[in-house]
Amino acid sequence: MLDDILNARDLALVGESQRAVQRPRRLRHTAALRRLVRETSLSPSNLIMPLFIHASDEPRRPIQAMPGQFRFSASEAAAQARHLAQLGIPAVLLFGIPDEKDALGTDNFAEAGVIPRAISAIKQAAPDLAVISDMCFCEYTDHGHCGVINQTSAPDHHVHLPEGYLLNDETLDLLRRASVVHARAGADMIAPSGMIDGMVGAIREALDLNGFEHTAIMSYAVKTASAFYGPFREAAGSAPAFGDRQQYQMDYANGREALREAALDVAEGADILMVKPALPNLDILQRVRAQFDLPTAAYQVSGEYAMLHAAAAQGWIDLKRCALESLVSIRRAGADMIVTYFAQDAVDWLS
Repeated sequence: MLDDILNARDLALVGESQRAVQRPRRLRHTAALRRLVRETSLSPSNLIMPLFIHASDEPRRPIQAMPGQFRFSASEAAAQARHLAQLGIPAVLLFGIPDEKDALGTDNFAEAGVIPRAISAIKQAAPDLAVISDMCFCEYTDHGHCGVINQTSAPDHHVHLPEGYLLNDETLDLLRRASVVHARAGADMIAPSGMIDGMVGAIREALDLNGFEHTAIMSYAVKTASAFYGPFREAAGSAPAFGDRQQYQMDYANGREALREAALDVAEGADILMVKPALPNLDILQRVRAQFDLPTAAYQVSGEYAMLHAAAAQGWIDLKRCALESLVSIRRAGADMIVTYFAQDAVDWLS
């Protein structure tokens, strides 16, 4: 019986040897072979580090919902930026937390506002680092929305719109003004993130008219109204005082609309298209990268970062392996660059 089995196996092997046998595992046999055939790479040059800047000179303040992340003073942010540049990270993305907020987010377009001061300090400390200014008003307004809100008590109240509605064109005026202020302070790139119709075109026009034709625009072209932003809102103090942002941020169920939004930003002069958040939108990221011949960014947002840290703190996952797997998946989907709170850690892990 055993001889019959062995003879049958030998005959099968002879037959198998007469045709090419596909064994993908051959190239997984050793670590060296796996590195040799790896299709997607991740390096420090693919990473952008977000930095939160508070207005005071007090020491850094930890962000409870985002382990390892801090709110920095302008001088501390400059020192941190210098360190990031030394690690080979090419860019930082800045978010401001002013001491005082008002209905128009005045600090965002004040010459001495928190972010213009931080930009100047960072450019002095790390002149070769690209400084990207997030251009939105949610961190600066007392109502927590991303621009001018329709109010019945305001003289320019729009009677045909509900109270609390974000006014599009009035917000564009503020975006123009703030973008020029940030460019004048030394920002290399403006990153409008409010999903306001016409934001890219308005900012491009304002920058060009004021002599900043060289200042690039990285548009949050596809930003969905996501539940993954919660920890960020603690970090930036930007939770809306009423309602939500679904009237201007995209419905996460809409893929075709995402491509339309990206196409509009391309037509208005965007230099880079961003998809946010990254992991829930990898399919959209892939479609944006395939359809538009522009550099593509993705934002691995605070909720993604916090979930991995929370699971790792329970001992359920390996933080390093899971974070790198997530980052590589974002690259594989088409991101040329990734905004990630793991940027500094990833450099250490990759080395």
